[in-house]
Amino acid sequence: MKKALICLFFLSSFGSFAQSQILEEYIAEGISSSLALKQQNLQYEKTVKDIDIAKSNLFPKITLAPTYSLAAGGRRLEFPIGDLLNPVYNTLNKLTQSNSFPNVENVNQLLAPNNFHDTKVSFQYPIFNPDIKNNIALQKEMLGSENAKKMATEFELKYNIELAYIQYLQATEAIKVYENARVLLQDLVVLNQKLVNNKVALKDVLLSSEYEVDKINEQLLSAQKNARVAKAYFNFLLNQDFERDIKIDSVFIKESPIVPSLSVLNQSAFDKRPEFEQLESGLRINNRLLTLQEKNAKSPSVYLGGNTGFQGFGYSFSNQAYLVAQVGLQWDIFHGNEKKHKIQQTKISKSILDTKIEEAKNQVSFQVNQNYEEVKNAMDGYLITQKGSIKTEKILEIVNSRYKNGQALFIEVTKAQSDDITAKLSTNISKYNMWLKWAGLKKVSGI
Repeated sequence: MKKALICLFFLSSFGSFAQSQILEEYIAEGISSSLALKQQNLQYEKTVKDIDIAKSNLFPKITLAPTYSLAAGGRRLEFPIGDLLNPVYNTLNKLTQSNSFPNVENVNQLLAPNNFHDTKVSFQYPIFNPDIKNNIALQKEMLGSENAKKMATEFELKYNIELAYIQYLQATEAIKVYENARVLLQDLVVLNQKLVNNKVALKDVLLSSEYEVDKINEQLLSAQKNARVAKAYFNFLLNQDFERDIKIDSVFIKESPIVPSLSVLNQSAFDKRPEFEQLESGLRINNRLLTLQEKNAKSPSVYLGGNTGFQGFGYSFSNQAYLVAQVGLQWDIFHGNEKKHKIQQTKISKSILDTKIEEAKNQVSFQVNQNYEEVKNAMDGYLITQKGSIKTEKILEIVNSRYKNGQALFIEVTKAQSDDITAKLSTNISKYNMWLKWAGLKKVSGI
């Protein structure tokens, strides 16, 4: 517990330096407008209702169930009771000189009752049923599983939004690199035009500088297209209009992430990754199911029930009332050891889940270690490209100054310009690659 608290303290300290406030606002907006999360919320509410449905079995069940039957044809009950008794009755009447023994008719009755009603109210109440309470507890654990799924969806959405935002910043900065290069080349076009007009330089120098501007314009168009696609994707994740402008955090793009230690990152992953919550929830569900099966194997179910109403031919309700009360017990004594096998099967499932949790810990630990090394490597690479960019910028300033003073060839300027663009784009790629790797590390570590 103490270790976890220390981990949370460190992570809260790092978070204030390594995250953008604008990006946090966008993430909150994305979470509130996400259609996928809305579906998860609805599924969560549906699972809550499953708990209410399970609880309803604790209450009595009262049912009104009137029926009315009309019948024609079909099987008949035929019994010659008249043929059997009437001769005897006639003999008795003669002996007693009375009509005390009237004749009876043979029975010829339809088995399906005609003009018959059964208007009743049924009552059922579980006095003791361990399945009901255990099923309620099982449904509550299912609610935890749905919450874990929701957390996983939210976790993935946060990562995708952060990734898309960094990619958009990278695309916009690439545009700035090309625009700055174009300004310098356009100045050279103006300079070369003057040199040609003054017969100091040949026209091929002017054409070469104009060609370099055309190349930059082509590259700029490609960069602008990439920025538009990145913007559309980012707004898609936020469920907004694809053309909506995106705020750029100018402070965020100038900083470098502050990376916690590997042990802190691993502990955070074990504490916060939604995959572990899903597995733990599955384990709790399995344990609850095991408890339900073990109790069900040992305990009977006792219930109280009954019927009351009216039953008879025709809807007269006269002398048709009846009442039936019941106390019942259900206890499965033997069924080929079915329940025993189910219990063993559930225990095997528990062992599988325990193994999966252990496997997940190993996989996550490897992911954290791998992404940690990639972030460190990306940060070192960014520092190297920064130094290279500073050098190429100084070289371009020197060569450009020499060219304006007539001490350098135009091809030297274009080479210095090309090297500077390449270095700046490389720095841009390295910087945002560092942030992309950092986003990946945050995802796998749960910070």
